[in-house]
Amino acid sequence: MTEGFKTTAYRLLEKGVTGDPLGRRVNRVLVLFILATVVVALLETVPEVSARYSRLFALAELATGLVFLTEYLARLWVADLHPPLRRFGPIGARFRYALQPEAIIDFLAVLPFVVGLFVSDAAFKAFVIVRLVRFLKLARYSPALRSLINAVAQERHALIASFVIIFGAVLVAATGMYLVERHVQPEKFGSIPAAMWWALATLTTVGYGDVVPVTATGKVLGGLVMMMGYGLFALPIGIVATAFAREIHSREFVVTWAMVARVPLFEDLRATEIADIAKLLRAVTIGAGEIVTEKGEDADCMYFIANGAVEADFGHSRLQLGEGAFFGEMAMVGPRKRAATVTALERTDLMALSASDLGVLMQRRPVLAERILKEAEERAATTFYPDIDIAEEELEQEEAALSETVADSGEGSEEEPELFTEAASDTEGSSERS
Repeated sequence: MTEGFKTTAYRLLEKGVTGDPLGRRVNRVLVLFILATVVVALLETVPEVSARYSRLFALAELATGLVFLTEYLARLWVADLHPPLRRFGPIGARFRYALQPEAIIDFLAVLPFVVGLFVSDAAFKAFVIVRLVRFLKLARYSPALRSLINAVAQERHALIASFVIIFGAVLVAATGMYLVERHVQPEKFGSIPAAMWWALATLTTVGYGDVVPVTATGKVLGGLVMMMGYGLFALPIGIVATAFAREIHSREFVVTWAMVARVPLFEDLRATEIADIAKLLRAVTIGAGEIVTEKGEDADCMYFIANGAVEADFGHSRLQLGEGAFFGEMAMVGPRKRAATVTALERTDLMALSASDLGVLMQRRPVLAERILKEAEERAATTFYPDIDIAEEELEQEEAALSETVADSGEGSEEEPELFTEAASDTEGSSERS
Protein backbone atom coordinates (compact mmCIF):
# COMPACT_ATOMS: atom_id res chain seq x y z
CA MET A 1 0.00 0.00 0.00
CA THR A 2 2.77 2.40 1.00
CA GLU A 3 4.84 1.51 -2.06
CA GLY A 4 1.85 2.12 -4.33
CA PHE A 5 1.26 5.53 -2.75
CA LYS A 6 4.96 6.36 -3.07
CA THR A 7 4.97 5.41 -6.75
CA THR A 8 1.91 7.58 -7.32
CA ALA A 9 3.58 10.51 -5.56
CA TYR A 10 6.68 10.05 -7.71
CA ARG A 11 4.57 10.04 -10.86
CA LEU A 12 2.70 13.18 -9.87
CA LEU A 13 5.79 15.14 -8.81
CA GLU A 14 8.39 14.00 -11.31
CA LYS A 15 6.49 12.84 -14.41
CA GLY A 16 4.32 15.88 -15.06
CA VAL A 17 7.01 17.57 -17.14
CA THR A 18 7.39 14.46 -19.31
CA GLY A 19 3.70 14.13 -20.11
CA ASP A 20 1.74 12.51 -17.27
CA PRO A 21 -1.71 14.23 -17.47
CA LEU A 22 -2.41 14.30 -13.72
CA GLY A 23 1.20 15.26 -13.04
CA ARG A 24 0.81 18.22 -15.38
CA ARG A 25 -2.16 19.41 -13.34
CA VAL A 26 -0.12 19.16 -10.15
CA ASN A 27 2.64 21.16 -11.82
CA ARG A 28 0.18 23.88 -12.83
CA VAL A 29 -1.05 24.18 -9.25
CA LEU A 30 2.54 24.47 -7.98
CA VAL A 31 3.30 27.12 -10.61
CA LEU A 32 0.29 29.13 -9.42
CA PHE A 33 1.58 28.95 -5.84
CA ILE A 34 5.04 30.09 -7.01
CA LEU A 35 3.61 33.10 -8.82
CA ALA A 36 1.33 33.93 -5.89
CA THR A 37 4.10 33.87 -3.31
CA VAL A 38 6.33 36.06 -5.50
CA VAL A 39 3.54 38.61 -5.87
CA VAL A 40 2.93 38.59 -2.11
CA ALA A 41 6.66 39.04 -1.38
CA LEU A 42 6.75 42.05 -3.71
CA LEU A 43 3.60 43.68 -2.29
CA GLU A 44 4.83 43.27 1.27
CA THR A 45 7.63 45.72 0.49
CA VAL A 46 5.02 48.45 -0.13
CA PRO A 47 4.37 49.97 3.34
CA GLU A 48 0.77 51.03 2.69
CA VAL A 49 -0.27 47.68 1.19
CA SER A 50 1.64 45.67 3.80
CA ALA A 51 -0.03 47.51 6.69
CA ARG A 52 -3.52 47.14 5.24
CA TYR A 53 -3.35 43.46 4.24
CA SER A 54 -0.83 42.11 6.75
CA ARG A 55 -3.19 39.39 8.02
CA LEU A 56 -4.02 38.26 4.48
CA PHE A 57 -0.33 38.17 3.56
CA ALA A 58 0.43 36.10 6.67
CA LEU A 59 -2.23 33.56 5.74
CA ALA A 60 -0.95 33.43 2.15
CA GLU A 61 2.60 32.80 3.35
CA LEU A 62 1.39 30.09 5.71
CA ALA A 63 -0.49 28.33 2.90
CA THR A 64 2.29 28.58 0.30
CA GLY A 65 4.94 27.71 2.87
CA LEU A 66 3.11 24.52 3.85
CA VAL A 67 2.66 23.58 0.19
CA PHE A 68 6.35 24.07 -0.65
CA LEU A 69 7.49 22.31 2.52
CA THR A 70 5.24 19.34 1.71
CA GLU A 71 6.50 19.31 -1.86
CA TYR A 72 10.15 19.39 -0.76
CA LEU A 73 9.72 16.58 1.77
CA ALA A 74 7.74 14.53 -0.75
CA ARG A 75 10.45 14.93 -3.39
CA LEU A 76 13.04 13.77 -0.87
CA TRP A 77 10.82 10.82 0.01
CA VAL A 78 10.54 9.61 -3.60
CA ALA A 79 14.14 10.47 -4.53
CA ASP A 80 15.21 6.82 -4.41
CA LEU A 81 12.77 6.05 -7.24
CA HIS A 82 14.74 8.14 -9.72
CA PRO A 83 16.45 5.64 -12.10
CA PRO A 84 19.94 7.24 -11.82
CA LEU A 85 19.75 7.29 -8.00
CA ARG A 86 18.27 3.87 -7.24
CA ARG A 87 21.64 2.15 -6.98
CA PHE A 88 22.65 4.36 -4.03
CA GLY A 89 19.95 3.07 -1.71
CA PRO A 90 17.30 5.10 0.15
CA ILE A 91 19.68 7.28 2.19
CA GLY A 92 22.36 7.75 -0.48
CA ALA A 93 19.76 8.57 -3.14
CA ARG A 94 18.12 11.21 -0.97
CA PHE A 95 21.46 12.76 -0.02
CA ARG A 96 22.55 13.02 -3.65
CA TYR A 97 19.17 14.37 -4.68
CA ALA A 98 19.35 17.06 -1.99
CA LEU A 99 22.63 18.31 -3.48
CA GLN A 100 21.18 18.80 -6.97
CA PRO A 101 20.59 22.44 -8.03
CA GLU A 102 16.81 22.05 -8.26
CA ALA A 103 16.65 20.51 -4.77
CA ILE A 104 18.82 23.30 -3.34
CA ILE A 105 16.43 25.88 -4.80
CA ASP A 106 13.51 23.99 -3.25
CA PHE A 107 15.30 24.05 0.12
CA LEU A 108 15.99 27.78 -0.08
CA ALA A 109 12.35 28.32 -1.04
CA VAL A 110 11.09 26.74 2.20
CA LEU A 111 13.86 28.07 4.44
CA PRO A 112 12.21 31.48 5.18
CA PHE A 113 8.95 29.73 6.10
CA VAL A 114 10.65 27.25 8.44
CA VAL A 115 12.79 29.93 10.10
CA GLY A 116 9.75 32.19 10.42
CA LEU A 117 7.98 29.55 12.50
CA PHE A 118 10.59 29.97 15.24
CA VAL A 119 11.74 33.58 14.78
CA SER A 120 9.40 36.56 15.08
CA ASP A 121 11.98 39.30 15.50
CA ALA A 122 11.58 42.36 13.30
CA ALA A 123 15.08 41.83 11.93
CA PHE A 124 13.78 38.69 10.28
CA LYS A 125 11.69 40.82 7.92
CA ALA A 126 14.71 41.49 5.73
CA PHE A 127 15.38 37.76 5.50
CA VAL A 128 11.94 36.99 4.07
CA ILE A 129 13.03 38.56 0.80
CA VAL A 130 14.76 35.23 0.24
CA ARG A 131 11.27 34.02 -0.66
CA LEU A 132 11.86 35.58 -4.08
CA VAL A 133 14.19 32.66 -4.79
CA ARG A 134 10.98 30.67 -5.24
CA PHE A 135 10.73 32.26 -8.65
CA LEU A 136 13.67 30.09 -9.71
CA LYS A 137 11.50 27.03 -9.08
CA LEU A 138 9.79 27.83 -12.39
CA ALA A 139 12.83 26.41 -14.18
CA ARG A 140 11.66 22.95 -13.13
CA TYR A 141 8.37 23.39 -14.98
CA SER A 142 9.49 25.44 -17.99
CA PRO A 143 11.32 23.68 -20.85
CA ALA A 144 12.27 27.09 -22.24
CA LEU A 145 13.99 28.15 -19.01
CA ARG A 146 15.79 24.81 -18.79
CA SER A 147 16.93 25.23 -22.38
CA LEU A 148 18.26 28.71 -21.62
CA ILE A 149 20.14 27.44 -18.57
CA ASN A 150 21.58 24.57 -20.62
CA ALA A 151 22.60 26.99 -23.36
CA VAL A 152 24.46 29.23 -20.90
CA ALA A 153 26.10 26.20 -19.28
CA GLN A 154 27.25 24.80 -22.62
CA GLU A 155 28.75 28.11 -23.73
CA ARG A 156 30.22 29.07 -20.36
CA HIS A 157 33.81 28.99 -21.67
CA ALA A 158 32.96 31.25 -24.61
CA LEU A 159 31.05 33.60 -22.30
CA ILE A 160 33.92 33.77 -19.84
CA ALA A 161 36.29 34.57 -22.72
CA SER A 162 33.98 37.32 -24.01
CA PHE A 163 33.73 38.90 -20.55
CA VAL A 164 37.52 38.82 -20.24
CA ILE A 165 37.70 40.72 -23.53
CA ILE A 166 35.12 43.23 -22.29
CA PHE A 167 37.07 43.74 -19.05
CA GLY A 168 40.21 44.32 -21.08
CA ALA A 169 38.40 46.96 -23.15
CA VAL A 170 37.17 48.66 -19.97
CA LEU A 171 40.71 48.68 -18.62
CA VAL A 172 42.17 50.13 -21.85
CA ALA A 173 39.45 52.81 -22.10
CA ALA A 174 39.87 53.80 -18.44
CA THR A 175 43.66 53.99 -18.83
CA GLY A 176 43.34 56.17 -21.94
CA MET A 177 40.92 58.57 -20.31
CA TYR A 178 43.09 58.72 -17.19
CA LEU A 179 46.06 59.83 -19.31
CA VAL A 180 44.00 62.40 -21.21
CA GLU A 181 41.77 63.92 -18.51
CA ARG A 182 43.54 63.39 -15.19
CA HIS A 183 44.94 66.94 -15.03
CA VAL A 184 41.70 68.57 -16.20
CA GLN A 185 39.32 66.56 -14.01
CA PRO A 186 41.39 65.04 -11.20
CA GLU A 187 38.32 64.42 -9.06
CA LYS A 188 36.76 62.22 -11.78
CA PHE A 189 39.72 60.81 -13.70
CA GLY A 190 42.42 61.10 -11.05
CA SER A 191 43.02 57.33 -11.05
CA ILE A 192 42.43 54.38 -13.34
CA PRO A 193 39.91 52.74 -10.95
CA ALA A 194 37.95 56.02 -10.85
CA ALA A 195 37.99 56.23 -14.67
CA MET A 196 36.73 52.64 -14.98
CA TRP A 197 33.24 53.78 -13.94
CA TRP A 198 33.12 56.10 -16.96
CA ALA A 199 34.56 53.36 -19.21
CA LEU A 200 31.92 50.82 -18.14
CA ALA A 201 29.03 53.29 -18.51
CA THR A 202 30.31 54.30 -21.95
CA LEU A 203 31.05 50.81 -23.28
CA THR A 204 27.57 49.66 -22.33
CA THR A 205 26.19 52.78 -24.12
CA VAL A 206 24.25 53.66 -20.95
CA GLY A 207 25.87 57.09 -20.71
CA TYR A 208 24.74 58.36 -17.32
CA GLY A 209 26.40 61.72 -17.95
CA ASP A 210 27.72 62.06 -14.40
CA VAL A 211 31.30 61.72 -15.68
CA VAL A 212 32.13 63.09 -19.15
CA PRO A 213 35.31 64.13 -20.96
CA VAL A 214 35.74 67.85 -21.58
CA THR A 215 38.88 67.97 -23.75
CA ALA A 216 38.79 67.42 -27.52
CA THR A 217 41.04 64.38 -27.24
CA GLY A 218 38.90 62.96 -24.46
CA LYS A 219 35.74 63.37 -26.56
CA VAL A 220 37.31 61.59 -29.53
CA LEU A 221 38.43 58.77 -27.27
CA GLY A 222 34.94 58.63 -25.73
CA GLY A 223 33.37 58.31 -29.19
CA LEU A 224 35.66 55.42 -30.09
CA VAL A 225 34.82 53.67 -26.82
CA MET A 226 31.09 54.07 -27.54
CA MET A 227 31.44 52.49 -30.98
CA MET A 228 33.51 49.68 -29.52
CA GLY A 229 30.81 48.97 -26.93
CA TYR A 230 28.21 48.09 -29.57
CA GLY A 231 30.33 45.24 -30.88
CA LEU A 232 31.75 43.99 -27.59
CA PHE A 233 28.49 43.62 -25.68
CA ALA A 234 26.79 42.07 -28.70
CA LEU A 235 29.31 39.23 -28.45
CA PRO A 236 27.95 37.45 -25.33
CA ILE A 237 24.38 38.19 -26.43
CA GLY A 238 25.05 36.52 -29.77
CA ILE A 239 26.68 33.53 -28.08
CA VAL A 240 23.71 32.97 -25.77
CA ALA A 241 21.14 33.55 -28.53
CA THR A 242 22.82 31.09 -30.89
CA ALA A 243 23.20 28.45 -28.18
CA PHE A 244 19.60 28.91 -27.06
CA ALA A 245 18.27 28.53 -30.61
CA ARG A 246 20.41 25.42 -31.07
CA GLU A 247 19.17 23.96 -27.78
CA ILE A 248 15.52 24.57 -28.68
CA HIS A 249 16.00 23.06 -32.13
CA SER A 250 17.78 20.02 -30.70
CA ARG A 251 15.08 19.45 -28.09
CA GLU A 252 12.29 19.73 -30.64
CA PHE A 253 14.11 17.42 -33.04
CA VAL A 254 14.66 14.80 -30.34
CA VAL A 255 10.98 14.92 -29.38
CA THR A 256 9.73 14.61 -32.96
CA TRP A 257 12.33 11.97 -33.81
CA ALA A 258 11.27 9.92 -30.79
CA MET A 259 7.59 10.17 -31.76
CA VAL A 260 8.25 8.96 -35.30
CA ALA A 261 10.55 6.17 -34.10
CA ARG A 262 7.75 4.73 -31.93
CA VAL A 263 5.45 4.12 -34.90
CA PRO A 264 5.57 0.39 -35.74
CA LEU A 265 5.45 1.26 -39.44
CA PHE A 266 8.76 3.14 -39.09
CA GLU A 267 10.43 1.35 -36.18
CA ASP A 268 12.80 -0.68 -38.40
CA LEU A 269 14.09 2.35 -40.29
CA ARG A 270 17.55 3.78 -39.82
CA ALA A 271 18.07 6.89 -37.71
CA THR A 272 18.73 9.06 -40.77
CA GLU A 273 15.55 7.83 -42.44
CA ILE A 274 13.47 8.55 -39.34
CA ALA A 275 15.04 12.01 -39.22
CA ASP A 276 13.97 12.64 -42.83
CA ILE A 277 10.40 11.69 -41.95
CA ALA A 278 10.46 13.86 -38.79
CA LYS A 279 11.29 16.89 -40.94
CA LEU A 280 7.98 16.48 -42.77
CA LEU A 281 5.89 16.98 -39.63
CA ARG A 282 3.75 20.12 -39.45
CA ALA A 283 2.19 21.56 -36.32
CA VAL A 284 -1.60 21.62 -35.92
CA THR A 285 -3.44 23.06 -32.91
CA ILE A 286 -6.96 21.84 -32.15
CA GLY A 287 -9.25 23.49 -29.62
CA ALA A 288 -11.16 21.57 -26.96
CA GLY A 289 -14.20 19.85 -28.45
CA GLU A 290 -13.08 20.29 -32.05
CA ILE A 291 -13.09 17.31 -34.42
CA VAL A 292 -9.73 16.15 -35.78
CA THR A 293 -11.01 13.43 -38.11
CA GLU A 294 -14.45 12.03 -38.86
CA LYS A 295 -15.29 8.35 -39.22
CA GLY A 296 -15.63 7.21 -42.82
CA GLU A 297 -13.77 10.08 -44.46
CA ASP A 298 -10.68 9.52 -46.58
CA ALA A 299 -7.50 9.31 -44.53
CA ASP A 300 -4.67 11.35 -45.99
CA CYS A 301 -2.38 11.87 -42.98
CA MET A 302 -1.47 10.54 -39.56
CA TYR A 303 -1.21 12.47 -36.32
CA PHE A 304 1.15 12.56 -33.34
CA ILE A 305 -0.10 14.04 -30.08
CA ALA A 306 2.57 16.49 -28.90
CA ASN A 307 0.48 17.93 -26.08
CA GLY A 308 -3.08 17.35 -24.89
CA ALA A 309 -5.47 14.43 -25.37
CA VAL A 310 -8.03 13.18 -27.89
CA GLU A 311 -10.87 10.68 -27.87
CA ALA A 312 -11.54 8.24 -30.72
CA ASP A 313 -15.23 7.34 -31.06
CA PHE A 314 -15.67 3.99 -32.83
CA GLY A 315 -19.45 4.17 -32.56
CA HIS A 316 -19.86 1.42 -29.97
CA SER A 317 -16.95 2.39 -27.75
CA ARG A 318 -14.42 5.14 -27.16
CA LEU A 319 -10.64 5.25 -26.84
CA GLN A 320 -8.63 8.05 -25.24
CA LEU A 321 -5.12 8.85 -26.46
CA GLY A 322 -2.75 11.14 -24.61
CA GLU A 323 0.54 12.90 -25.15
CA GLY A 324 3.05 10.82 -27.14
CA ALA A 325 0.41 8.65 -28.81
CA PHE A 326 -0.35 8.56 -32.53
CA PHE A 327 -3.23 7.52 -34.77
CA GLY A 328 -4.04 7.09 -38.45
CA GLU A 329 -0.63 5.64 -39.40
CA MET A 330 -2.00 3.13 -41.92
CA ALA A 331 -3.05 6.08 -44.10
CA MET A 332 0.63 6.35 -45.00
CA VAL A 333 0.61 3.22 -47.19
CA GLY A 334 -2.51 3.48 -49.31
CA PRO A 335 -6.15 4.59 -49.49
CA ARG A 336 -7.88 4.14 -46.15
CA LYS A 337 -11.05 5.29 -44.42
CA ARG A 338 -11.07 6.84 -40.98
CA ALA A 339 -12.06 4.16 -38.48
CA ALA A 340 -13.22 6.60 -35.82
CA THR A 341 -14.25 10.17 -35.17
CA VAL A 342 -11.41 11.75 -33.21
CA THR A 343 -12.22 14.74 -31.00
CA ALA A 344 -9.88 16.86 -28.88
CA LEU A 345 -10.65 16.55 -25.17
CA GLU A 346 -8.66 19.71 -24.44
CA ARG A 347 -6.51 22.15 -26.35
CA THR A 348 -4.25 19.76 -28.22
CA ASP A 349 -1.06 20.28 -30.20
CA LEU A 350 -0.72 17.74 -33.00
CA MET A 351 2.07 16.96 -35.43
CA ALA A 352 0.62 15.90 -38.78
CA LEU A 353 2.44 13.73 -41.32
CA SER A 354 0.87 13.94 -44.75
CA ALA A 355 0.75 10.81 -46.93
CA SER A 356 1.56 12.94 -50.00
CA ASP A 357 4.66 14.42 -48.36
CA LEU A 358 5.83 10.97 -47.33
CA GLY A 359 5.14 9.75 -50.86
CA VAL A 360 7.39 12.43 -52.34
CA LEU A 361 10.14 11.46 -49.90
CA MET A 362 9.72 7.80 -50.80
CA GLN A 363 10.06 8.64 -54.49
CA ARG A 364 13.34 10.40 -53.79
CA ARG A 365 14.54 7.61 -51.50
CA PRO A 366 13.79 4.20 -53.10
CA VAL A 367 15.49 2.33 -50.26
CA LEU A 368 13.28 4.10 -47.72
CA ALA A 369 10.21 3.33 -49.82
CA GLU A 370 11.13 -0.33 -49.98
CA ARG A 371 11.51 -0.57 -46.21
CA ILE A 372 8.19 1.16 -45.46
CA LEU A 373 6.24 -0.78 -48.08
CA LYS A 374 7.67 -4.07 -46.86
CA GLU A 375 6.56 -3.31 -43.31
CA ALA A 376 3.15 -2.19 -44.59
CA GLU A 377 2.67 -5.45 -46.50
CA GLU A 378 3.51 -7.50 -43.42
CA ARG A 379 1.11 -5.50 -41.27
CA ALA A 380 -1.64 -5.60 -43.91
CA ALA A 381 -1.31 -9.40 -44.13
CA THR A 382 -2.03 -9.79 -40.42
CA THR A 383 -4.67 -7.09 -39.93
CA PHE A 384 -8.35 -7.94 -39.75
CA TYR A 385 -9.20 -4.46 -41.07
CA PRO A 386 -7.21 -3.87 -44.27
CA ASP A 387 -9.14 -0.78 -45.35
CA ILE A 388 -9.06 1.49 -42.27
CA ASP A 389 -6.42 3.84 -40.90
CA ILE A 390 -6.15 2.55 -37.32
CA ALA A 391 -3.41 -0.01 -36.77
CA GLU A 392 -3.55 -3.11 -34.60
CA GLU A 393 -2.26 -1.32 -31.49
CA GLU A 394 -5.26 1.03 -31.40
CA LEU A 395 -7.61 -1.91 -32.05
CA GLU A 396 -6.19 -3.85 -29.12
CA GLN A 397 -6.64 -0.89 -26.79
CA GLU A 398 -10.14 -0.23 -28.17
CA GLU A 399 -11.09 -3.88 -27.76
CA ALA A 400 -9.88 -3.84 -24.15
CA ALA A 401 -11.93 -0.71 -23.43
CA LEU A 402 -14.96 -2.30 -25.09
CA SER A 403 -14.57 -5.49 -23.04
CA GLU A 404 -14.47 -3.47 -19.81
CA THR A 405 -17.60 -1.57 -20.87
CA VAL A 406 -19.47 -4.79 -21.63
CA ALA A 407 -18.33 -6.39 -18.36
CA ASP A 408 -19.48 -3.41 -16.34
CA SER A 409 -22.86 -3.01 -18.02
CA GLY A 410 -23.66 -6.65 -18.89
CA GLU A 411 -25.06 -5.38 -22.16
CA GLY A 412 -23.95 -5.17 -25.76
CA SER A 413 -23.59 -7.34 -28.79
CA GLU A 414 -21.57 -10.50 -28.53
CA GLU A 415 -20.35 -10.18 -32.10
CA GLU A 416 -18.44 -6.95 -31.62
CA PRO A 417 -16.14 -8.22 -28.85
CA GLU A 418 -15.42 -11.31 -30.96
CA LEU A 419 -14.55 -9.11 -33.90
CA PHE A 420 -11.99 -7.14 -31.94
CA THR A 421 -10.67 -10.20 -30.17
CA GLU A 422 -9.97 -11.84 -33.50
CA ALA A 423 -8.17 -8.73 -34.72
CA ALA A 424 -6.14 -8.51 -31.54
CA SER A 425 -5.19 -12.18 -31.63
CA ASP A 426 -3.56 -11.71 -35.03
CA THR A 427 -1.29 -8.97 -33.74
CA GLU A 428 2.35 -9.77 -33.10
CA GLY A 429 4.95 -7.48 -31.53
CA SER A 430 2.56 -4.61 -30.94
CA SER A 431 3.93 -1.55 -29.16
CA GLU A 432 2.49 -0.25 -25.92
CA ARG A 433 1.75 3.46 -25.83
CA SER A 434 0.29 5.69 -23.21
